[in-house]
Amino acid sequence: MKMTFARALGAVAALALTAFAAQAEDYKIGLSNGWVGSEWRTQMIEEAQAAAAAWKEKGVNVEVVVQSANVDVPGQIAHVRNFISEGVNAIIINPNSPTAFDPVFAQAKEAGILVVATDAEVSSPDALYVGIDHKAYGAAGAEWLVKTLNGKGNIVAINGVAGHPANELRVSGYKEVLAKHPDIKLVNEVNANWDQAQGQQAMQNLLATYPDINGVLVQDGMAAGAWKSIMDAKKTDQIAATGEIRKDFIDLWTKDKLNSGATVNPPGTMASALNVAVLMLQGKELKEPATAGQYKNAMYLQIPFIDQSNLADAAKQLEGKPGYYSYTNQLSIADAEALFK
Repeated sequence: MKMTFARALGAVAALALTAFAAQAEDYKIGLSNGWVGSEWRTQMIEEAQAAAAAWKEKGVNVEVVVQSANVDVPGQIAHVRNFISEGVNAIIINPNSPTAFDPVFAQAKEAGILVVATDAEVSSPDALYVGIDHKAYGAAGAEWLVKTLNGKGNIVAINGVAGHPANELRVSGYKEVLAKHPDIKLVNEVNANWDQAQGQQAMQNLLATYPDINGVLVQDGMAAGAWKSIMDAKKTDQIAATGEIRKDFIDLWTKDKLNSGATVNPPGTMASALNVAVLMLQGKELKEPATAGQYKNAMYLQIPFIDQSNLADAAKQLEGKPGYYSYTNQLSIADAEALFK
């Protein structure tokens, strides 16, 4: 019996769909976030979920399982163990400790699970780090402040969570820069846990003790609060301070012409890590091995910096976003593919 043209087309289409289904890949990836104290972390998870969804257009089904909560290190180790029990293909973790995960990451590797850390480096030889160099982050803000103050003045620092790997690297970065500039005096440093309200209170206290300071090194998550205290004290013409990448702060920075500069740690870092992880799960090999960093297992992403020269461009990217939304970037799938052979 003759097959009609329409039936022939239908048969070809069915064969094509069958071939596509046979080529489709399925990966399950666990996302672990051990601290939920800022909208930055929420955006980080959302951008990673969006990156997973983008793979479907390439015939790759990426299911993400999220464990995100304020937990101590043992609690986050439990995240990893849960993922191992679920049989995920990869784990992407924003870790609460640089060293405590070594044993559990070894268990993941033994189970055939790829582990990628992001936003904070880890010592485990069984994990890869994909994210910015936080020491370079701290150094960039310090270099901007030193230049802005013409190499002379008294400054204070408001740091993040004491003991957190990212915070400790940032502090070491700015101290390394300051050591080269003896006329810049760091008169005090405090911790405000990447919390805007705590940053505001810390700055208020520091201004009361050191009314004649010239500059402030303050990390993202706290800078808007610190600047609020500077503005309340009517010292915006006297103080230069590092800033935020959130829309509400960038709008304020633009409107009031603040003397600020912001190093960017994009919340898209977990999405970048996810895109790298999927390509590794596909068996692709990096052109350049991930051997950077103190643990020799890091792939560093570019660190953008916002100052007066590109503030308008940053503000444009954030048009229409809510005030808590952060300036971001990430390795797209195509960007990540370019890193592989």
